[in-house]
Amino acid sequence: MQAWPRPEISTLPPVPGRPRVHDTASGGLVEVGPTQDTASARMYVCGITPYDATHLGHANTYVTFDLLGRAFLDCGLAVNYTQNVTDVDDPLLERAAATGVAWEDLAADQVELFRTDMVALNVLPPDHYVGAVESIPLVVALIGRLRAAGLVYAVDDADYPDLYFECSRAPGFLTESHLDVDAARAIFGERGGDPQRPGKRDPLDCLVWRLSRDGEPSWETELGAGRPGWHIECTAIALEHLGEHFDVQGGGSDLIFPHHEMCAAEGTAATGRPFASAYVHAGMVGYEGEKMSKSKGNLVLVSRLRSAGEDPMAIRLALLAHHYRDDWEWTDADLDAARVRLERWRGAANRAAGASASGVVEAIRGALRHDLDAPTALAAVDAWAASKGDDPHAPTEVARALDALLGVRL
Repeated sequence: MQAWPRPEISTLPPVPGRPRVHDTASGGLVEVGPTQDTASARMYVCGITPYDATHLGHANTYVTFDLLGRAFLDCGLAVNYTQNVTDVDDPLLERAAATGVAWEDLAADQVELFRTDMVALNVLPPDHYVGAVESIPLVVALIGRLRAAGLVYAVDDADYPDLYFECSRAPGFLTESHLDVDAARAIFGERGGDPQRPGKRDPLDCLVWRLSRDGEPSWETELGAGRPGWHIECTAIALEHLGEHFDVQGGGSDLIFPHHEMCAAEGTAATGRPFASAYVHAGMVGYEGEKMSKSKGNLVLVSRLRSAGEDPMAIRLALLAHHYRDDWEWTDADLDAARVRLERWRGAANRAAGASASGVVEAIRGALRHDLDAPTALAAVDAWAASKGDDPHAPTEVARALDALLGVRL
């Protein structure tokens, strides 16, 4: 699958180091990035299921990890960024059936809309942008490895003996989310799992291969005709493109369990190594009192804001005004404040001279390397824009830093 075009971004002389981010598994800040035995910072971020793209919850997540990618680059590090697209899954098929559109066409249209939104928001593309369908051979091979280890079984169902991963026997299961079993079972049922299905060995076991049903797409494989489960897709793609152990698995906080927990369990069971060094999660964006989600239908779409004439850089600034780990609610006031801020910054960048750029650039850099603290970075730019000085190079230097570090083009 083709990612969106990579924009030309301003560059700054790199300053060696490694950013620190909050790791959900340990509950603290950890340094992330390559060590002596790896050549690049390796990051996997879970992508969209392509229907109702791109709402502001999506945008918040991908802008978050765009900041992390930019922080890696600013440290002088090469970056290997992989992102998936779940281009076959039950919600996509259900939406296609409800709207009378072929599921392949719905997926293709929504992926293209997502690409367009990411270009507008100045988000750097992944190096590997990989669909679930094209990854079926990888999934089948990984299921084979897990089956050989005795961790995959056919559910006791005469009609549909689908294949399941035995999570409870996987090393380290539930050590990322720190949920107890009862809480995990409750959440599993709410987030795409099937804890009540008869014939499973444990309610938390997760589907890895769904055998063919009438009216559903399927692919002929050595496992039988069928399609991948949700979690195994990401595990297989990450292991293929990032290796057995990588730096960051990222996504929204609603993916902590079951998705990231089960990906980590599958990856560790297959390789004997920890899946990722850090599990990094963006908070949820709400609207009208509830989490913004496709299932609730309370969506504010980037494409609609752009069609209404909103500047994509104002949208990006509205997102950056909140710390990435915070849950918050979108209101019109967020965009109003972002428009004012953007206009103020552009005015300062167009002045003939300004206060020295060195202090504000270091403040932005320091804030982002400390858990992607965008609000603190924005406050530093506000202070610079409100100040006066006689350095004729400063406005250009600050504008270059905003593009390179914050992804904000003036």
